[in-house]
Amino acid sequence: QVPLVQSGGGLVQAGGSLRLSCAASGRTFSSYSMGWFRQAPEKEREFVAAISWSGGSTYYRNSVKGRFTISRDNTKNTAYLQMNSLKPEDTAVYYCAGGSRGPSLSLYDYSSWGQGTQVTVSA
Repeated sequence: QVPLVQSGGGLVQAGGSLRLSCAASGRTFSSYSMGWFRQAPEKEREFVAAISWSGGSTYYRNSVKGRFTISRDNTKNTAYLQMNSLKPEDTAVYYCAGGSRGPSLSLYDYSSWGQGTQVTVSA
């Protein structure tokens, strides 16, 4: 497992933007895929986006396509989630995940998790 430390998030009005960051320690960051998940109150954790180790492949849940962008900078051991045109239904605790061989949509394929960060979108 690789420790992951998240930053970013907060409160924003609908239509606004936020960027989440996920910093990893260790030398193996560039060798595995990363993902972002979210969990709203009383709901299960759900897939948001994933990116391959090289950044060449990305995947998104349908509801965020065209609004969210996942990226990574392997020289900084950091992954990002840029969130634009935010909606109240995007409100949740967001988690970054790492350690997957491929950019998986399943949370069970990831071995490392960030601490979570709250994103609240007001109407």
